[in-house]
Amino acid sequence: MSAIIEMRESMTTEDAEKKELVREMLKKQGIEFILTKFVDIHGVPKVKQVPVDCFDDVTESGAGFAGAAVWGMGLGPEGHDLMARTDLDTYCQLPWIPNVAIASCDLYVDDEPWFYCPRTNLKRMMGVLAEKGFALNCGFEPEHFLVERNEQGELTPWDPLKIDNLAKPCYDFKGMCQSMNYLQDIIRYGNQMGFGIYQSDHEDANGQYEINFDWTNGLHAADRLIRFRMMAGQVAGKYGAIATFMAKPFDDKTGSGAHLHFHLADAESGENLFPLRPGETDWKGLGLSKTAIHYIGGLLKHIKAITAIASPNINCYRRIQSGEFVYSSTSGYTWTPSFASYGDNNRTHLFRCPGPNRFEDRSPSGMVNPYLLLAAQIAAGLDGIENEIDPGDAIVGKNVWDMSIDKRRELGMIMLPQNLLEAVEALEADEVVRSGLGPIGDEYVRLKKAEWGEFMRHVTPWEVDRYLTVL
Repeated sequence: MSAIIEMRESMTTEDAEKKELVREMLKKQGIEFILTKFVDIHGVPKVKQVPVDCFDDVTESGAGFAGAAVWGMGLGPEGHDLMARTDLDTYCQLPWIPNVAIASCDLYVDDEPWFYCPRTNLKRMMGVLAEKGFALNCGFEPEHFLVERNEQGELTPWDPLKIDNLAKPCYDFKGMCQSMNYLQDIIRYGNQMGFGIYQSDHEDANGQYEINFDWTNGLHAADRLIRFRMMAGQVAGKYGAIATFMAKPFDDKTGSGAHLHFHLADAESGENLFPLRPGETDWKGLGLSKTAIHYIGGLLKHIKAITAIASPNINCYRRIQSGEFVYSSTSGYTWTPSFASYGDNNRTHLFRCPGPNRFEDRSPSGMVNPYLLLAAQIAAGLDGIENEIDPGDAIVGKNVWDMSIDKRRELGMIMLPQNLLEAVEALEADEVVRSGLGPIGDEYVRLKKAEWGEFMRHVTPWEVDRYLTVL
């Protein structure tokens, strides 16, 4: 008992010292206000702005929120307050509003951790991972569009010089030049916040861009993606544009993803566990350890349920259509997997292995809630490791997109769900992935089924054009 008390006192002392360091940092930076930030079930950031004089309050008791006013918090109007307590490791100055600092928060109700909070739930799952001796390191690559509305209210790519009109605009110099100031602001501000942005580019669609981040642990990678979206929206407005992470804002252009690079590391040493171990046989010919292969096996086994999280709304499924139906984009490719495969450094796979140090998941939508995605993947990946799930042979040197649908099925590839309802029903039936979401799982299924029902009650212009006078 005395050892436990000593440990708690030591942790309290450590937190107190950290708190004073943060307080001093805020003072030196001239911070006047703090944004206490958490996300709802959809990954939408929610904040309160508090004066820096309330620093003690938001670190100890938290900023108060009405839980029923936020999607997916498991509280009705009679519920007790959600208290958002700041994580001392996440404070940073907002470079574009330098008198403001932002901090990621964990939610509490009646002084107990509230596991409807996506961030709190991810911390739970990372704790489960650590108990097994693992840590998750990853980095997102957020694609997004800069758009504007014309005088008729129609959505168009942001193109002030009217030069971003190539059929294959990816990496185009002229297209990028007109957005260079925006991208430089993003890189400068992001790196001031510790993102480790190492490149940016014009992506495959007109008006589309991508940013690449350094590796970090899973929790901070999710924090970083949310902050990036917040920043992009603010910076785009400076140039008269709207930054959108909508998965498919244009029916004839490539959609936006949030590609995820990841590996497992040893929880104590930090050593990457995906490369082949000394003396270990190269089982699948990719230079990967059995830990890596079994982790991918778990992800592939549970991919339909994970898709409900990776592609969280109706529009996302415009991006991952299977090819069994007529589909095209102006560049010729969707760049999005519709079948679940894994293999070498080949962008036609869902799980691409650029090298033996990591995998890239190419399926997540630009609108993904990263906390929920990582929690779901941890549950599925651990299932793969613990049950030694074999994902089958790696597909090497082949273009999956050029294969017939029958050939893909013959090779054991699972088709991803083709609409939100199909994905949510898969999630509802998958106990492993649901375990990674905790109580959020039931709330998520309920809200997404309601979203599907609302969508099905709407008549689209396409339907009117197609069917109004067909008979």
